[in-house]
Amino acid sequence: MMKYLILGFIWLCAISAGFSAVTALPAFAVDNMESTEAPDLTSVRAKIDAKDYAGALAELRGLAEDNQQADVYNLMGYTLRKTGDYRTSLTYYTKALELQPDHKAAREYLGELYVETGEMAKAEEQLSSLKQLCPSGCEELEDLQNAIAAKGGN
Repeated sequence: MMKYLILGFIWLCAISAGFSAVTALPAFAVDNMESTEAPDLTSVRAKIDAKDYAGALAELRGLAEDNQQADVYNLMGYTLRKTGDYRTSLTYYTKALELQPDHKAAREYLGELYVETGEMAKAEEQLSSLKQLCPSGCEELEDLQNAIAAKGGN
């Protein structure tokens, strides 16, 4: 009887996991959206999409105080980079990657920061990391390859 209960539980978990995978929302390039512990960043993403970087920064600063979370730090880095604050942007990307080294969006955006600041060797390092994280390819890898190519790199 116990064997059937355990098998039933395993079956239920497998079905639940499959259902979750089928009903998952599409991924956005702005952040991984894979973490379940992230605060709701819908409003921040909308502001970023509308290029309201000041509004996004104000909201992110409040979130960053309460959440040591890679997606929050990645979006802070992204938003700061878009406002031209490269030095502070680098700090936030670095923090995001300390918390989650396989954060694909942070790798892409850090690489783009290096492209924008002319540090092509460092951009290539991020590209190499993305190639390892995405052996079959991914949007972040493609976007960074395009940014490097546009700057005259590989």
